[in-house]
Amino acid sequence: MMRFGSAAKVLAFSARRPTVSSRVLNASLLTRMSMSTAPPAVKPINPEFSSGPCKKRPGYNVALLDSRTAGRSHRSKIGKERLAHAISETKRILGVPEGYHVGIVPASDTGAYEMAMWNMLGQRNVDICHWESFGKGWFADAVSHLKLRDTVEVTEFTADYGELPDLSKTNPDHDICFTFNGTTSGVRVPDGCDFISDSRTGLTLCDATSACFAMDMPWEKLDVTTYSWQKVLGGEGGHGVLILSPRAVERLESYTPENRPLPKIFRLTKKGKFEAGIFKGATINTPSMLAVEDYNDALAWADSIGGVPALKQLSLDNLAVIEDFVEANDWIEFLAKDPAIRSSTSVCLTLDLSADQIKQFVKLLEDEGVALDIGGYRDAPPSIRIWCGSTVEKPDVEALMPWLTWAYEQVKA
Repeated sequence: MMRFGSAAKVLAFSARRPTVSSRVLNASLLTRMSMSTAPPAVKPINPEFSSGPCKKRPGYNVALLDSRTAGRSHRSKIGKERLAHAISETKRILGVPEGYHVGIVPASDTGAYEMAMWNMLGQRNVDICHWESFGKGWFADAVSHLKLRDTVEVTEFTADYGELPDLSKTNPDHDICFTFNGTTSGVRVPDGCDFISDSRTGLTLCDATSACFAMDMPWEKLDVTTYSWQKVLGGEGGHGVLILSPRAVERLESYTPENRPLPKIFRLTKKGKFEAGIFKGATINTPSMLAVEDYNDALAWADSIGGVPALKQLSLDNLAVIEDFVEANDWIEFLAKDPAIRSSTSVCLTLDLSADQIKQFVKLLEDEGVALDIGGYRDAPPSIRIWCGSTVEKPDVEALMPWLTWAYEQVKA
């Protein structure tokens, strides 16, 4: 019969030699750790998830662009034709109502929106709604640069990132400035824009840069709408699109701001009359005709797959992939908690990581060639931002999801 000198020896022996069950447990743990550190086998075919400029359409080839305008003046016959074509196709595909005007203007969506602000605001009180960085910028410009509070009341409606202010409190007798879809917060206004009165006397100025072609635009609610084709359609940067209702044109012809010099590229009237030529292709300054042809190519693709309804569904399908992933993982959340105001294009996500760890997370995915340009906007809370517009293909979003888990485990460890 084997005997031990003391209980202490028994305990010491037991500590040095694991039991069978503990060895199995340790082996299982090591196996899980090994599996978690192995990168996924499949990568997105296209890792471009930038929120602007955004991914090109599927099948894009720059060599296939119409080159007839290369080396030609934008005021030549062919130049005017191609600019007019871009405008007419924009109207048709977006379903812009008869009597509205569509123009190509300088300086992307920012230029288009500032152009509207500088020409039209100041005639009456203004309500400015913002819940992310660009809307906040419109408010700052209205107060600090246009100095509207010197002559009219400016009311600010604001909310934290991920939320919407109470838009129902806006005044229909005021001009209302708002962003349809907050690209840097992933928060959009609800469908239909019901907070805007059909009997309003003020104008609505809508920054729709990451909404046009991806969401239904209630044109009867919108007097000024701006966007850049470098967003949803994956066009080139540098140009904006300005859409004006008849009420907006009436404001331009009936109101001239006092003591507000306008640079040439902002002028929408001449001798008090609306410059209609701008909205027929006679641009204020020289556009890139290559960028125009790139846009025409994107419009043709959009039309070929079914127009806005198809573009919208592609974006919603991409969002659904991420929604399923977030539902299954407790370390990642939407910045926009309410699905009714959640963007389907600029999808913003918070992680159970510090700000520095999120930077490591983003760099790791970029180094692996899996996801490019997905860091959250510099003014937003620490987050990532995955573009899910219609030019991004669903299988690429699906392939990205396991990589998010892998990168999280690498950084968290």
